[in-house]
Amino acid sequence: METFNSSQPANNQSRIVILRWGHRAQRDVRLTTHVALTARALRASGFILSDVTDLHIEETITKITQVWGGDFRFEMGTPWKTAVRDWKKKGGVIVHLTVYGENIQTSDVMQRIKMANKDVMLLVGSQKVPGEFYSEEVSDFNVAVGNQPHSECSALAIFLDRYFEGKELDKRFEKANKFIIPKERGKTVKEY
Repeated sequence: METFNSSQPANNQSRIVILRWGHRAQRDVRLTTHVALTARALRASGFILSDVTDLHIEETITKITQVWGGDFRFEMGTPWKTAVRDWKKKGGVIVHLTVYGENIQTSDVMQRIKMANKDVMLLVGSQKVPGEFYSEEVSDFNVAVGNQPHSECSALAIFLDRYFEGKELDKRFEKANKFIIPKERGKTVKEY
């Protein structure tokens, strides 16, 4: 499978790719799927399910992307250390989302990440992460959306919304076969 590289996309906007670490196939399928769907819906460029292969998640994300549009890449099985090393080698930055990191609200960490003007890989764990995730060798930034226990899915959503300043919520997805017409009541889905 082709791996992500951190070269700048054609539109010159920094890309965000999520690296999901610690997925346990018997326990984490639903939440890992939700992390990937949240990443896609909030305009991340792609998702790496590191160190494991889970064809069910790949099938779900591929199907959603084909029907609802967008250019969202899915990769799995890549060792996390390889993904991080390759990302850094090509000039990208690594942001570890952790409850122990710099608070997104009370620090200037988001400003520093944006000022780097580089592609971003977000490390999102599903279980206790290795201590080296916090080190300078792995993470350029350790970021918390709050310093209380919470879901990695909520941390990802808040980070992406802050990073894109809400602008990700009003853009139409290219290559969509379906789209939702927002309305006060009821449901309307249009098909191309």
